Amino acid sequence: MFVRDRMSPNPITISPKATIAEAVEMMKKKQIRRIPVVEGERLVGFITDKDLSEASPSTATTLSIFEINYLLAKTKVSDILKKDRPTYTIHPDATVEECALLMNDLKIYGVPVVEDNNLVGIITETDIFNAFIDIMGIRSPGVRIHLHVPDRPGMVADVTRIIADHGANISHIVSDSNDDGTMGLVIRLQVADCREIVKDLKEHGFQVISATRK
Repeated sequence: MFVRDRMSPNPITISPKATIAEAVEMMKKKQIRRIPVVEGERLVGFITDKDLSEASPSTATTLSIFEINYLLAKTKVSDILKKDRPTYTIHPDATVEECALLMNDLKIYGVPVVEDNNLVGIITETDIFNAFIDIMGIRSPGVRIHLHVPDRPGMVADVTRIIADHGANISHIVSDSNDDGTMGLVIRLQVADCREIVKDLKEHGFQVISATRK
């Protein structure tokens, strides 16, 4: 799964010549927290809702509403761009896993997607969450089986072979490592009844943690 498959193409952008007032209005209207700043199609930075908050007069200001509006209408986006803040980007052919790791390590909730120096999209934490939901098959009907197997070669093949012998179709499968030397498997099957499959798995020595219809 690649970033280009999960990103939002043609993202909302703003020019460095736009005013702070325009940026605030755009964020409120579009309900977004970060706007890439572009000249033509070239990414030159980004501004966040925090940047706009810091650039706006405090609620404790003695300025009149007219003076506040004047300042917001006069200050340009380029005036608050943080030149010393790196603009992290990702290529559309990067994997979603790479993007999730980047966002987690940097504690950011959105990454501009850049190809040939041009902004082609943006991928956010919501896009990553949706990718996780699809990988886990949460929206897919069927049966969810969670089991622990020895963490050694051939175990996944043994489990899937047992399931195949019952004529069941695996729609999703995810694994992770446990501290006790076992591997957790979450398998979604497109079957109406999994009792015989669960029974067979247990008879082969696999620890079935749960089996629920979702």
